[in-house]
Amino acid sequence: MQVITGDIEDTDLKKVGLELMFMTPEKCSNEDGITAVELSKQLNMDIEIVKKKLRILMEHNIVRVIGINPKLWKFDEYNFQRMNEDDPVYMLLCSFDDVDFDRYFEY
Repeated sequence: MQVITGDIEDTDLKKVGLELMFMTPEKCSNEDGITAVELSKQLNMDIEIVKKKLRILMEHNIVRVIGINPKLWKFDEYNFQRMNEDDPVYMLLCSFDDVDFDRYFEY
């Protein structure tokens, strides 16, 4: 699965990945993670798109799923820091040029 094609990047994957990367326990209803439904509502994105992007991130071992019903998703910083820097998902999530950090942090 290709994440970046030329100059076109998967903005939905980036939104889901960054939301999980900067997720704090206060933003979730459960301390173990966030459900796909909650994430979909936070991002104002179709649930099926969110689920597809979560599966991509899980295949790259940078999100963990906890439980069965509901599934709780959590970013895995340990695995993310050990990713190959040439991995397209790693490069996508480390590209901060167009990121509005005010969305993730309250000062």
